[in-house]
Amino acid sequence: MKPMTLDAMRETFFCALLSDVLDSLGYRDQALPPSIRPLDEELVMAGRARTGLFMDVYAPPSAGENPYALEIKLIDSLEPGDLPVFACGKTGRIGPWGGLLSTASMVRGAAGAVMDGLVRDIREIRAMKFPVFHAGIGPLDSKGRGILAQIDVPIECGGVRVAPGDLVFGDADGCVVVPQAIEAEVIAAARERLKGERGTMEALRAGRKLGDVFTEFGVL
Repeated sequence: MKPMTLDAMRETFFCALLSDVLDSLGYRDQALPPSIRPLDEELVMAGRARTGLFMDVYAPPSAGENPYALEIKLIDSLEPGDLPVFACGKTGRIGPWGGLLSTASMVRGAAGAVMDGLVRDIREIRAMKFPVFHAGIGPLDSKGRGILAQIDVPIECGGVRVAPGDLVFGDADGCVVVPQAIEAEVIAAARERLKGERGTMEALRAGRKLGDVFTEFGVL
């Protein structure tokens, strides 16, 4: 079977489906917490993680220091289908994302962005139709509050481990991370489960009882 493209995943899958499949395979901690929400619930996101690890700082940068150096490096190196995933910690004072990074990422073909920090310029980003998942909305710049310390390393975003290259999928229900090592297995199982989902829905719409339908398809 040919590998499934990111576009095909966006058109075919949904977050709850992948979450159920991950559960069935014993990966029960792959969904980001409900506090991390899409900026636009109409958009579906699927991409490959490009990770960034922020650390808190408590002073403005020194003269001549560029506090955005690693952010710029990561964004400028994005390939089509890449998806920045930023771990910002739990202080709630780091806002790494806004309209300019969204524009630069979108032009390079990025699939979206995910962070457990804050986002700003939200009207601009929504107008662009660029998928962003965030832990809050605020006007604060990250400068003098947080700095990107490492890129393309394993991180925890919202308590979920994310490694570079992992599949990240998000929609209105939330966001899940599919480890690269089991991606092929998850996709195959999701395709199969989707048949049961569709059969169940058709049977319920035809008026059949839920108990009978569940006995036949085993999907709920």
